[in-house]
Amino acid sequence: MSRDGRQELTDLFQRYQLGTLPGRPSTVTGSLSGNTLTVSVSNGGQSTSFTASINYPTGDGPFPAFIAIGGSTLPQPAAVAVITFNNQEIAVDNGAASRGQGKFYDVYGSNHPAGALVAWSWAVSRIIDAAGSTQNSRIDASKIAVTGCSGSGKAALVAGAFDQRISLTIPQESGTGGAGCWRIADELLRNGQGIVTAAELVNSTAYFARDFNPFASQVNNLPFDHHLLAALVAPRGLLVLDNTQYSWLGPQSVYGCMRTANKIYESLGIADRMGVSLVGGHDHCVFPGQQYPELNAFVNKFLRGSLNENTNVIKTDAPNNGGFDESRWVDWTTPRLS
Repeated sequence: MSRDGRQELTDLFQRYQLGTLPGRPSTVTGSLSGNTLTVSVSNGGQSTSFTASINYPTGDGPFPAFIAIGGSTLPQPAAVAVITFNNQEIAVDNGAASRGQGKFYDVYGSNHPAGALVAWSWAVSRIIDAAGSTQNSRIDASKIAVTGCSGSGKAALVAGAFDQRISLTIPQESGTGGAGCWRIADELLRNGQGIVTAAELVNSTAYFARDFNPFASQVNNLPFDHHLLAALVAPRGLLVLDNTQYSWLGPQSVYGCMRTANKIYESLGIADRMGVSLVGGHDHCVFPGQQYPELNAFVNKFLRGSLNENTNVIKTDAPNNGGFDESRWVDWTTPRLS
């Protein structure tokens, strides 16, 4: 994707849906005590700090790392550190009325347009800043993956889209507002499926900017959908994990949306850098063993440099591609942009 195209998409998502993502603050520092990384931020006369916990593997490092928003629900890969932080401390999400509360807003003001997803992704970027500049962190900040499940999975996709230092993005069971497309979700609801839609999310969460509210009931007026959010991760690694067990997650929407996003990777000649895996038969945010092969392959390729790993995966265990009718949604052929 060209620099101009990336910037245009980034601006559109921030303007219409997510709110503005501030640039790097004037000061970001880190300090390590045991396995606790303290991140201190100052900007425009305001300051705050927050902590992240690091679960190190054995050895001296420096280690590649997962940054897991709100805690990790994935198995820890061998020789990879896992960094977790309390995202609710950064931006409270306790219904729409909780907007503007948390340490992000202590710095930028309670009326800042960013929703919680942007605030949480901002914290991911600050952890990368701090881990990379703290001499004894034992973290290789050039080999970072971001992950999260459910609402945190939505934020992981936003973080991966906007911070190009992230090598691998793994949104897990992020559903509508994450790896699912707004338009497909709305059609599924009209057809009688019990699925979360934009209209529900704007009234029950603080995920998005207030400017998104008018579009929540008319998503066809948006100048994008979430296949383009996934496209912003390109050319870096993206593994979308989801769950066919729950209709409210919209697995058909996720599969169709991300299969379409993969066409953008394909147009760049890098289709194998994006994987999609939907597996049911397990509880929400409980990682199923059937997804170990794709998780390990993506970790090996993007955090360990094993370029020969087979990361060609687009699959769902739902019959008939989960009911997704590509001809209904994709009326274009895949160009070759590389």
